Amino acid sequence: MKYDKIMKKIKENEGISRRDALRMMALSPVAATVLVSTGTPSTANASSSDAIGRVVIVGGGSGALMALSRLRRALTKPDITIIAPNEKHVYQPGQIFVAAGEYAPEDIIFDNSGYITDDVKWIKDEVETFDPDNNKLTTKKGTVVEYDYMIVATGVQYHYEQIEGLRADMLGQHGIASVYQSDLAAGTAEGATITRDWFNALHEAAKTSKPRVICTQPSTPLKCGGAPQKILYLSDDFLKRDKLTADFTFATAGEKLFGLPEIDAALHKVQDGYGNITNKFGHELIRIDAEKKIATFHHTYQVQGEFDKELKEYDMIDKEEDVDMEYDFIHITPPMHAVDAVANSLLGWQKGTAKGWLEVDRETLQHRRYKNVFGIGDVCGIPIGKTGGSARHQGPIVVGNLISVMEKKEPALKFDGYTVCPLKVSYGEIIMAEFNYDGLSPSFPLDPAQPRWIWWAFDLYMLQPMYRYLMLNGLM
Repeated sequence: MKYDKIMKKIKENEGISRRDALRMMALSPVAATVLVSTGTPSTANASSSDAIGRVVIVGGGSGALMALSRLRRALTKPDITIIAPNEKHVYQPGQIFVAAGEYAPEDIIFDNSGYITDDVKWIKDEVETFDPDNNKLTTKKGTVVEYDYMIVATGVQYHYEQIEGLRADMLGQHGIASVYQSDLAAGTAEGATITRDWFNALHEAAKTSKPRVICTQPSTPLKCGGAPQKILYLSDDFLKRDKLTADFTFATAGEKLFGLPEIDAALHKVQDGYGNITNKFGHELIRIDAEKKIATFHHTYQVQGEFDKELKEYDMIDKEEDVDMEYDFIHITPPMHAVDAVANSLLGWQKGTAKGWLEVDRETLQHRRYKNVFGIGDVCGIPIGKTGGSARHQGPIVVGNLISVMEKKEPALKFDGYTVCPLKVSYGEIIMAEFNYDGLSPSFPLDPAQPRWIWWAFDLYMLQPMYRYLMLNGLM
């Protein structure tokens, strides 16, 4: 099949086979540019180091494996221990595609053993406590591990229980779903299939009624902050493809759809195109009555007070209230925090808005107080960066700076805050929001606020094999 025919199929949303997808990767000049650009976030670790020391990596997700692969190549005599309970690996960005019916569950779950080689000591457990003052930790099974250097890559922890009346085992019942739900230690991603079934149940209901649908977003930092809106738009488009509809509400604790004004404006335009989405800003889900299908939100807002003649402006008065909303279907994004072992240790920020998250310098990713400790991925208490794209860019920075410290040098490599959010605004279109600490940072000379089918093709057909065979192996 010729490239133009493959592209025509994608444009018409007919889908393509795996073989055609691979052929597209070879034929597409855009794909080639993507591969070149995404393959070189840094030139760190060009040569091996003779530095020695016991290195412990805590975690078994993408950041941990990327760091492990790079570190093994960077050291001539690696002495590495990884503490990770999961023998299976979940390609978490693919959970959205499973929910939307584009992937099967087996497309996003594969063995960790292919990335943790025999020369690495693998402790299949989780850390219970960290003791960074004495360079040691204790696992949940009681194993004490000492180290000279450590990389913390423990990810985030979901807290469904912080929503009154909700338990994780209620997902999939009473019209409730959450694509985030997973047991990464067991290598399962049940939230993806629960949300896929939720899509289908919503579709059936829309054949005979106009269901009320709520998608929520909490105030805490999020793994893949765009996921709540991805579910919103894809579930709406899932209905519209069959000329069905529902009343959608996006209830977010924030005051905007997106922090960057260009992307925020683009998402408002997307919503205008749907015509059936209502935003409820400043609304945080605090309680749910699953039997009655009522969600309660804490609403914070401001009202105009008296006019201040001296300042020549109105006083703004803070207000708050609890608001009940009835629903037929609700997709819940849970509050998220660093895992307890980090949050309750001296490794976490001890105060401030990032309290509990790993206290690392936002550029070097070195711990601010324990200089032999580095962080990678979602656990880091830095302004942005809870995506796989961030972890990939952090990998060479973390390993390069760790090698420098092992060689008694100062860390010189700097992470610019790069992250990427492929906002799926419909079946077949994505807004590829790439940004860093300074703002938008697109990799290509294309308007990043414009929805494009090429990003859908890239995300759906190309990113998973790139992630699986290149990123996790530290090759890009």
